[in-house]
Amino acid sequence: MTTKPKLRESLTAARRPISITAVVDCVGALASHSVHGHLYLYDTNKAGGSTGFGTEELRTKVRRGDQLLWNVLALECEAFVSIDDIVIDRAVVEPERRTYPGTDVAYWIGTVKRDDILEAPYRITFRVGTRTEPVTTTLSPALFG
Repeated sequence: MTTKPKLRESLTAARRPISITAVVDCVGALASHSVHGHLYLYDTNKAGGSTGFGTEELRTKVRRGDQLLWNVLALECEAFVSIDDIVIDRAVVEPERRTYPGTDVAYWIGTVKRDDILEAPYRITFRVGTRTEPVTTTLSPALFG
């Protein structure tokens, strides 16, 4: 006799990561030395309650156990941009930089540790073009539960 997995366990295992994508206007960011007005954030959890799409103040709805995947795209195809760091309360999530196998293409990943998140603002630091100093968000996106 086989036993069926618990419904809650199967639903948790079937959840897909929430992808958070930063689209950076690199030319604008380099000209102004800031991503303010040149950063557009999106996530894949709109149906789950996320808000603020296309702004620097994206609010991503999360719950304990959700896996988050941060990545970045340059608005201009010939420009370089990468995420240098994600600064967030480590009691909520510990983002870790990884690269896709066989490439130098980086992404950041982390798992939400708590359900009781009223708001966990974070900052993203970017490397843009050939600029040696990183550029950090001025407005804060956030996670909330």
